[in-house]
Amino acid sequence: MTRRFTLAVLVALLAGAAAGAGQAQQPTPTAGQPTQSASQTPTFKVQIDYVDVDVLVTDKDGRFVRDLTRDDFEILEDGRRQSIANFSVVDIPIERADRALYSPDEILPDTATNEKAFEGRIYVMILDEPHVVALRSQNVRIAARQFIERRLGANDVMAVVHAEGATDASQEFTSNKRLLLASVDKFMGSKLESVTVSRSAEYYRQADLGITPTAGSVNDPFDQERAYKAQQSLRLLKNVAEWFSSIRGRRKTILFFSEGIDYDIYNLIRQYDSPANSSSAVFSDMTDTISATARSNVSIYSIDPRGLTTLGEDTIGVSALADQADTSIGIGLSSLRNELQMSQDSLRALSDETGGFAAVNTNQFSGAFERIVGDNSSYYLLAYYPPTDKKDGKFHKIEVRTRRPGLTVRARRGYVAAKPPKPPSKPPAKDAPSPEVAEALQSPLNVSGLTMQAFATPFKGTAPNASVLIGVDIRGRDLTLPPNGKVELSYLAVDAKGKTFGARNNSLTMNLKPETRDRVLQTGFRLLNRVDLPPGRYQMRVATHENGGNVGSVLFDVDVPDFHKLPFSISGLLLTSLSGSAMVTAKGDDQTRELLPAPPTAQRTFPQNDEIAVFAEIYDDGKAAPHKIDIVTMIRNDVGTIFFKNEEERDSKELEGKRGGYGYTARIPLTGLQPGPYVLTVEGRSRLGNNVEAVRNVRINVVPSARPQQ
Repeated sequence: MTRRFTLAVLVALLAGAAAGAGQAQQPTPTAGQPTQSASQTPTFKVQIDYVDVDVLVTDKDGRFVRDLTRDDFEILEDGRRQSIANFSVVDIPIERADRALYSPDEILPDTATNEKAFEGRIYVMILDEPHVVALRSQNVRIAARQFIERRLGANDVMAVVHAEGATDASQEFTSNKRLLLASVDKFMGSKLESVTVSRSAEYYRQADLGITPTAGSVNDPFDQERAYKAQQSLRLLKNVAEWFSSIRGRRKTILFFSEGIDYDIYNLIRQYDSPANSSSAVFSDMTDTISATARSNVSIYSIDPRGLTTLGEDTIGVSALADQADTSIGIGLSSLRNELQMSQDSLRALSDETGGFAAVNTNQFSGAFERIVGDNSSYYLLAYYPPTDKKDGKFHKIEVRTRRPGLTVRARRGYVAAKPPKPPSKPPAKDAPSPEVAEALQSPLNVSGLTMQAFATPFKGTAPNASVLIGVDIRGRDLTLPPNGKVELSYLAVDAKGKTFGARNNSLTMNLKPETRDRVLQTGFRLLNRVDLPPGRYQMRVATHENGGNVGSVLFDVDVPDFHKLPFSISGLLLTSLSGSAMVTAKGDDQTRELLPAPPTAQRTFPQNDEIAVFAEIYDDGKAAPHKIDIVTMIRNDVGTIFFKNEEERDSKELEGKRGGYGYTARIPLTGLQPGPYVLTVEGRSRLGNNVEAVRNVRINVVPSARPQQ
C-alpha cells in the first residue's frame, strides 16, 4: 500500500501531504429531502462528489440557534447560489464511560466492533513544543489533561501529535484516555528565548567587545532557527488538516496548545541584517495552513498556556537596558509587549480564519473547553451537488448565509475539487489488498457496512516476541455469498512510531454447499490468524470486503507485554461459548484447538442459558524456588457482588523444561445470572513474596435467552 497510515508517520515526515482517510459507508436517502436526526451524514443516491458544509449559527450571546430550517440558509459557491440537497441538525450526546462501580479504573473492552457507525466528536490535539517555554511545560500538561479527563466523551476519538521530539510520543486515534494522557505526559517545551532577550544579550556582547551597538547591528542571533521552528509548526498544522480532508460529514477539530508563532510573519523586510525571504517563507506557510484548513473543513482552537501573563522573567534581562540604551535599537519592555501581542495575534489568526477561537490571556480554560465541545456537538450539516463535476483541482469559495438577522454564521470557506486519479505507476502486488480494503485500512474511523467483531490476544511467543492471536467474527446477514464469490480480510499492526507489523491479506472463495451457505448467512463466520509482535503499544487495523458487496473495518488498541522479562504475568483471555460455537470457523488456530471446547470468539454478549469457557496462560519465569500459584476466576456484577468463583492450585514443577506457562481453562455456566453487565476476571497469584499477581478483566453482557418458536 502506497499511502501513509498514521499520524506518527506524518509527524516524522513533515514534508508533503499525509494520506487521505477513508470514510464509513452510509445508507442512501432520497436526495433533496430534509432530514433532522442526530449525527446524520449527508448521503446521495449516486457515487459522485458532493460538498458537505458544517455550519455553526449563534445568537448575540454566543448560544447555538437550533430552530433554523433549510429555507433559512443560503449557500453560494464562487458567488453563485446553490441548491441545498441535504439538510440536518446534528446533536451529538456526550457519553460517559461504562465502568464497573467497584473498580476505580475503567475496564476497557478487549474486542472491537463496527456494528454502530461512529457518532462522536473527532479531535487532533497538537502539542507545540517549539513554541512553549520549557518552564511552562507543566501548564500544557495540566490543561491538556483537563480536556481529556473532563471533556472527552466515551463516544469521541482523539489523536495526540507532538510537533517536536520522538515520534513514539504521539498517539493514534483512540478513545482510551490512559493512552492519551500518557502521550500528553511526554510533552516538554523547547521554545527559544524571546527575540528581545536574545537581542539584549547581543547588545551586551557587542558592548563588552567595545563595539557601539546600533539599530542595524543588534540582530537576533536565532533568527534562522526561529523561522525554521515557525515553519515546522505551521506545516504540521497544514499536514494534519490535509490528512483530515476526506473524513466527511462531521466537524473536525485541531486543539492547538501553543504560545503562538514568535516570528514576525507580517514584517516581510527585516530592519536588521537577516534574509527577508525567511519572513516571507513563514508568511507563505501561514497562508497555506489557513487555506488547507478551509479545503479540509478543519477548525483550529488555540490554547495559550501562558494564561494571564505579566511577561515574567523576561523583563529582568531587559529592564536595565530599557533605561540606558538608544531607543532606536528597539530593545525593552515595549518590544517584549509587542512580541507577546504578536504571538497572541498569530493564535487568533489561525483560529478565527478557520472557524475556531483562541483561548488567550486567561487562566481558566474550563469555559473555553466547554465551548469547544459545544461547537462540536451541535451544528447544522448542509450538502449540495457542485455546479460542475469537472475535476479541475481548483479552489472554490463557499459562503453560507442565514436569512434571519442578528445571527453569526461560521462555516468552511471553500474546497478544492478533486483531480482525476493518476494511473498506478506499476501493477499492485499479487497479495496486495483491493482498493476498497486499502482505503478502509487507512480510515481513522471504523468503516460500517460489513459488520464484524475482532480481538487481538497476546501470548508468550519466541523471544523476544509475543504471539498475538487475531480473531474476526463476520456477520452473516451483511453478506450476499454469490457462487464463487470472495471475501477479503486484511489486517496489520501499527506501532507508536508508525511502523507496520504483520500485514497480511487473505482471500476466501466462498464456494459453499447450500446448507453451509444458509448457516453462514444466519450465523456468520470467523477467521483466526497469528502474528508475532515485539513488546509495545499498537493500533490493530482489520478490514473486510465481499467482492461486489459491503466493506467494513475496525481499529483498536493492543498492549503487548514483555512476557520474557516480566517475572510473573498473564496472557490475554480467550473466550468461547455454546452459542458462539454455532458460527462457522473458516480458518482455525492449531495452538488453541485442544484448549477450548470451541474456537475462540469475539462475542461478548451471551444469553442466560449459555455457558462460556475462558482460556489463559500464567507465566512464571521459573527463577524462584519451587512454589505454588493460585488461579482464580470470578464473575462479578458492577457493584462487585461475586456470582461465580473458581479456584485452582498449580505447582511450579509443571513448568520444568517448558517455555510457556500454566495453561488454564474454566467453564462458566450463565444460568441464574440476571440480564445485565458483568466482569469476568482471571487472576494469577504466586505464593512467593507479597503482591505477586497478574490480572485480566473482560466486560461481558448477559441478555435474556431467546424464546423457542411455537
